Amino acid sequence: MSFVIRSAKPSDASAILRLIKALAEYERLLDEVVNDEALVRETFFAPNPKSFCDIAEEAGEAIGFAIWFYSYSTFTGRHGIYLEDLYVAPEHRGAGIGKAFLKNLAERCVREKLTRFEWSVLDWNEPSIGFYRSLGAVPVDGWTRYRLASEALERIGAER
Repeated sequence: MSFVIRSAKPSDASAILRLIKALAEYERLLDEVVNDEALVRETFFAPNPKSFCDIAEEAGEAIGFAIWFYSYSTFTGRHGIYLEDLYVAPEHRGAGIGKAFLKNLAERCVREKLTRFEWSVLDWNEPSIGFYRSLGAVPVDGWTRYRLASEALERIGAER
């Protein structure tokens, strides 16, 4: 199998959305997807995007993606990368694509003198956890991730 990792381009919008839905189905969250092609274009291909997408492509077909953005560490005074989602179509797993995505982003971190490369993984996703550990990634103990969304976000955001 021969694949390339490249930055997404506007013509990838429908493929990105297809892969987002496939990831959501794998994570048992398909009913939460409200994203569409217009939002994909607006997110990744705006004049000053805040999120980025890399594509794994084989024979002209998008077979995976890594969606990421820059984070910031107040302690190091440097930026990092937060990997929001990494997905490889099941029939293409085991060919080194996931590792290639992580290597690509790690190389970006080194090249840009970023100090962190982080992501989250569902606690039941043992195949991914094992894969990440095999690369030397370690869980960040002592931190619990919180989220404001939906009604709570609206309520807090509307307070004066």
